[in-house]
Amino acid sequence: MEARPSSAMIGTVLSGRYRLEAKLGSGGMSTVYLARDETLDRPVAVKVMHREMSEQPDQLERFRQEARAVAKLSHPNVVSVIDAGEDGGYPYIVFEYVEGETLKQRIARVGALDVQEAVAYAIEIARGLTVAHARKMVHRDIKPQNILIDAEGRAKLTDFGISRQLEQDGMTATGRVLGTTDYVAPEQAMGQGADPRSDIYSLGVVLYEMLVGQVPFHADSQVGVAMKHVNEELPDVQRRRPEVSAAVALVVERATAKQPDERYRQIGEMIDDLSTALEVEAARAGSTSGEATSVLDALPPPKRTLSSRARWSWATIVALLMVAGGALLAVQLISSGEVSGGGAKRGSGKPVPIASATDYDPEGDGEENPGTVGLAVDGNPATAWSTEHYESETFAGTKTGPDPGVGLYVTTRAPATPSKMVVLTPTPGWDAQVFAAAGEPPAGITGWGQQVGKVSNAAGIQKIELRLRHPARHFLLWFKKAVPALDQSGGYLVEIGEIKLLK
Repeated sequence: MEARPSSAMIGTVLSGRYRLEAKLGSGGMSTVYLARDETLDRPVAVKVMHREMSEQPDQLERFRQEARAVAKLSHPNVVSVIDAGEDGGYPYIVFEYVEGETLKQRIARVGALDVQEAVAYAIEIARGLTVAHARKMVHRDIKPQNILIDAEGRAKLTDFGISRQLEQDGMTATGRVLGTTDYVAPEQAMGQGADPRSDIYSLGVVLYEMLVGQVPFHADSQVGVAMKHVNEELPDVQRRRPEVSAAVALVVERATAKQPDERYRQIGEMIDDLSTALEVEAARAGSTSGEATSVLDALPPPKRTLSSRARWSWATIVALLMVAGGALLAVQLISSGEVSGGGAKRGSGKPVPIASATDYDPEGDGEENPGTVGLAVDGNPATAWSTEHYESETFAGTKTGPDPGVGLYVTTRAPATPSKMVVLTPTPGWDAQVFAAAGEPPAGITGWGQQVGKVSNAAGIQKIELRLRHPARHFLLWFKKAVPALDQSGGYLVEIGEIKLLK
């Protein structure tokens, strides 16, 4: 079969089975056709490699690699490969036919998407990437043109044509920039290696475009756009669209960090924060619609309660603190009974002013990182105080007193009888007791008297009910069990990003 223009291919039957009926799109390597599977009498999409490209061994191998790679993926948010073959020198791949439009076409048609819809699509795209990344496959060309929206409104990821499996040198070696520069990660733009965090960056840019209605960077050339991805921060999405919550904006910010180490480490972490952001948007709107409803309803129960996640990223915690004009969303959730920690609702929920925080280690050397303890009350949960590292989660062998543990206490500006303590922590899972003192802080733990509150297996945002008989000024959080350190240093610790007392 001699080389023919794509229009002349209409009517061709490949391998005696797939009749090409209409052209759906074309790129530098291939053309995609709507076709009829005459064996099963159903519509399919057939990607046919250009004849001149099939004569180049590296391009032919890349095309075949796509077929092999995507055939291994089975997920509702990935377009499925049905078949592959070659006819008369024309290699082809047969995909399920997705009736609908590309995400790029939708943005062009309606402009900026509804915020909930944009977040829902980002979650679905990320879910599709989850199965690819699990097989150590990097898509490398995440863009709205490669995302199909089907008739039911579901997003499906397609076109793994320049994907690469990490354990192989692959066909996309370093030193060559592949991918669309409107969405290219900085390391790709510089011709360096790509990994799953490169896909995360591109997805962050796609989310930005869905929210704003246009890509973040413009230049006279594709190279100029690529260099902006390397050198310039993305414009603030909330400046471009003020109704976007901080929860959503901070997902965009973290996903598109210039340095890969500053992005989400894996796509699952991004899905967690996107899911929380969708809940925030739904709560603000008071309802959901369209695909956002489907995505939100599909979240497993642990994801539907904001405090129940095993690990909170600081992007999410900061977002929650900034929602509703800077008010503490955690406090609002607590007041409405939606945060774990139990107990009857009491008091007004208004903050009790805190004057200072002090580390407390009476059974050790008397110090517990005193230089950073102020970070626990600085109003910025992105900064955190940490205990020292210990070899045992129960401080066994290190603390020799009658009640082994370490802690910190906060001092209020005036005597108070708070009903709750709210603790934000990036290391949930620890156990603690709460004590209170009206006079000078006792020198030893036994001097604090009876506990006024306790927590087991603390959540990322943890409410602790307090039972005080008299006003106090010093409120001690006494840790009885630590958790494994998040970094590579080993050992056990507790980190506290912020402590609040509520009336």
